[in-house]
Amino acid sequence: MSAKTVIEEKLQGLFNPERLILMDESERHAGHFHEPNAPEITHLRVRIVSSQFEGMSRIARHRAVNEALQEEIAAGLHALAIEAAAPGEATRW
Repeated sequence: MSAKTVIEEKLQGLFNPERLILMDESERHAGHFHEPNAPEITHLRVRIVSSQFEGMSRIARHRAVNEALQEEIAAGLHALAIEAAAPGEATRW
């Protein structure tokens, strides 16, 4: 199973999002992250809309996603861009 699939299934299971987009941006950053044992995904953008984010601050939302992906971060996920919203909130995507 690919790393992207594992991350997607993890976020689906934890947040039950109505919208989830994972964008692997590793290729765009290949020149500056020189880790010989780098994981499949080193740079990831997560766009997620979930009712679990209702009433949460932006920082709390980011912390929740970071906590959900702590295993991947420990394994070498180098950069994580998070765009999290509750249903009905405006998004730029």
